[in-house]
Amino acid sequence: MNIKISNEVLEAIKQNKPIVSLESTIISHGMPYPKNVETALKVEEIIRSEGAVPATIGIIDGVAIIGMSNEEIEEFGKRKDILKVSRRDLPVIFAKKLWGATTVATTMILSAMAGIEVFVTGGIGGVHKNAQETFDISADLQELASTNVTVVCAGAKSILDLPLTLEYLETFGVPVLGYQTKELPAFYTRKSGYELDYQLDTYQEIAEVIRQKRNLKLNGGIVVANPIPSEYSLDFDFINNSINEAIKEAEELGIKGKETTPFLLAKIKEITKGTSLEANIQLVFNNAKLGANIAKELVK
Repeated sequence: MNIKISNEVLEAIKQNKPIVSLESTIISHGMPYPKNVETALKVEEIIRSEGAVPATIGIIDGVAIIGMSNEEIEEFGKRKDILKVSRRDLPVIFAKKLWGATTVATTMILSAMAGIEVFVTGGIGGVHKNAQETFDISADLQELASTNVTVVCAGAKSILDLPLTLEYLETFGVPVLGYQTKELPAFYTRKSGYELDYQLDTYQEIAEVIRQKRNLKLNGGIVVANPIPSEYSLDFDFINNSINEAIKEAEELGIKGKETTPFLLAKIKEITKGTSLEANIQLVFNNAKLGANIAKELVK
């Protein structure tokens, strides 16, 4: 098996301590160095300060590391040749013994293999705009349909087609729970204009929904949508105009597939003069706190 679990995470599994898994795409493809490494280490620190154990997941020389060391995270932040790995890429990356950064989909797969229920990320992937023509739908959604992991996020990335993303999740039976909100948060902003079916206001309520889903043997993930703190939320119209400008440029340049999201995020950072990067960092910190507390409730 190409999986190595760190001693700290192994010990936490044995002792039934709360564990929160973290992806590595945010380190290798989400932010520039050294901001990426500082953010990754700070997220781990927040999870520890809330009383849970962080497990950052990445693939090094074809081995999935569950619970990367600070040195491994540092190396991940610096290297330029790390591949973005989704479900279809995993066997190839393992076979060729390459370095790979885990997306939401692969982090879910590897978390489930290690028995980790709670995973914290920035925002999930979803149905891209014009998907009815391009069929560009993130593999994250299919993973949420089948893999038993709860994903704490600031909603879906606002570069996506949000109503179609919600429709897709509904079709595949994935509960989308708004934490203290009835509106789907849209990553950089607390607003999207799309109502959620369920608002849950406490860690205990969310943990109980997870328990019930697992007791009923209903396979698949759960999305916990946690709005970005208001002081970091970007203006709804400003961010939407910035996104539309970035999408237009991506179309003109013929950027498609897995290159789309990194291009759009970088372009939006440029258009917003860096405010989108700060918002991205703060929403991940906020999700880390929530994820750690849900994990604590689950092990009680």
